[in-house]
Amino acid sequence: MTQPAKPRVAVVFGGRSSEHAISCVTAGSVLAAIDRDVYDVVPIGIATDGRWVLESGDPDRMRIEGPDRLPSVDPDRASVTLERVETGTDLVVTEASRPPRPLGEVDVVFPVLHGPWGEDGTIQGMLEMAGVRYVGAGVLASAVSMDKAYMKIVLAAAGLPLMPSISVHAREWKEDAAGVRSRAAELGYPLFIKPARGGSSIGIGKAHDDSELEAAFEAAFVHDPKVLVEVSAEGAREIECGVLQALEGTPETSVPAEIRVGGDHDFYDFEAKYLPEESTELDVPADLPDDVAAELRSLSRRAFEAVGCEGLARVDFFLMPDGSLVVNELNTMPGFTPLSMYPRMWAATGVDYPSLVDRLIRLALARDTGLR
Repeated sequence: MTQPAKPRVAVVFGGRSSEHAISCVTAGSVLAAIDRDVYDVVPIGIATDGRWVLESGDPDRMRIEGPDRLPSVDPDRASVTLERVETGTDLVVTEASRPPRPLGEVDVVFPVLHGPWGEDGTIQGMLEMAGVRYVGAGVLASAVSMDKAYMKIVLAAAGLPLMPSISVHAREWKEDAAGVRSRAAELGYPLFIKPARGGSSIGIGKAHDDSELEAAFEAAFVHDPKVLVEVSAEGAREIECGVLQALEGTPETSVPAEIRVGGDHDFYDFEAKYLPEESTELDVPADLPDDVAAELRSLSRRAFEAVGCEGLARVDFFLMPDGSLVVNELNTMPGFTPLSMYPRMWAATGVDYPSLVDRLIRLALARDTGLR
């Protein structure tokens, strides 16, 4: 008796953004967690120059060994393309001096890409056009959530509480630095200056006064010509909550968790997030009064639905000294290693890492591409 074919999952990672290495780390964990008895898995890396290649999928290659030893996709491996055929969408591998060889149809893509050219709706749009199902948010929700300035507009329209902010383009800074300085001063120092479409705390700086503004802008502009200037939530606690789409019914929320940054870090920067010797502590679950935890989970669900998310999201909050909650941002493809906050929150809620990965794949397989 012929066994039915297993669904083929293409795990796509790397990419052209500054979060290339973090995407590789996430991919290593996801590849190790997918049940090969249930799914046929194909690891596809996107090199920093945009080339798609058939990667090894070795989780050991995807580890951060230190600040100067970050993982990356090998651009010299065999090229991979998606080819639309009569029966679906096939993967085709091309190697030097060899004819192209088809790997077969792709049933679902798990795009563990962070930042622009991946988490921002670009690959989602490509997959929609190719007719391939994929894990996570669709085109609009991905694009809105990636751009922090537009995300704030959407969340504010939904009545969610936010920190005051302005957006500044590199062109504005070049043509009218004095005007930008005046607008920033009206917000009140200290201020955070961050790439509007970045993540993993890359390019973020804190300006305590006007004298530190220029350096912070220039550091952020390296990663994005559009920058968000936001009031610092002084004295606030940083709390996060996971949202997971249900197979049926309303989205579910995880127990909240808290980030406590120690050592010499003034905020939750790249080193505090990803380097193991740093002194950041993660409390899962967070020590919160029941009513605060309940409100935070309710706001998380509202934020998820306001931007039209699908699959998963992590919603980040500030718990202010007066006890009020403020939404910081929403991530449609949060860090996804077993040690990352999103999986840890769900593990504490009763969904372990392999089950979480499996559920996201099943959610993607169950939905159609196109308008929904």
